[in-house]
Amino acid sequence: MNTNIEVKDRLLECGVKPSLQRMAIMNFLVKNPIHPTVDLIFTELYPSIPTLSKTTVYNTLKLLEEQGAIHSLNIDEKNVRYDADISNHAHFKCKKCGQVQDVRLKDTDSIQIANADKWLITECQIYYKGYCEKCRNEMN
Repeated sequence: MNTNIEVKDRLLECGVKPSLQRMAIMNFLVKNPIHPTVDLIFTELYPSIPTLSKTTVYNTLKLLEEQGAIHSLNIDEKNVRYDADISNHAHFKCKKCGQVQDVRLKDTDSIQIANADKWLITECQIYYKGYCEKCRNEMN
């Protein structure tokens, strides 16, 4: 499995020209499904790409989201987080440690809203908040 080839193909499929910075950012998101912030992405990539700027990270993430290659998450009140997994799933944020995890839904088709025929819904984000297993055990 060659992640660089997969990342390049994914960018091309989404209509994004695969530059060094774009490949590095997308590759980081794919290899680190931790829902990172712009600051974390920049901090992790800057040592290996010293020409990288936070503006480039912001602009790249905006482009990747606009082209459907990633999702942004507004689960955190302070920071936007990013997710390379664009499949239907929800997210859980621990109120104690702040970790954000993917939550697989049993049936994404069963989520229904009243009067759905009034709109053309293109996106739905579901967030859960509480205490992760580790923090919950520490509380007991």
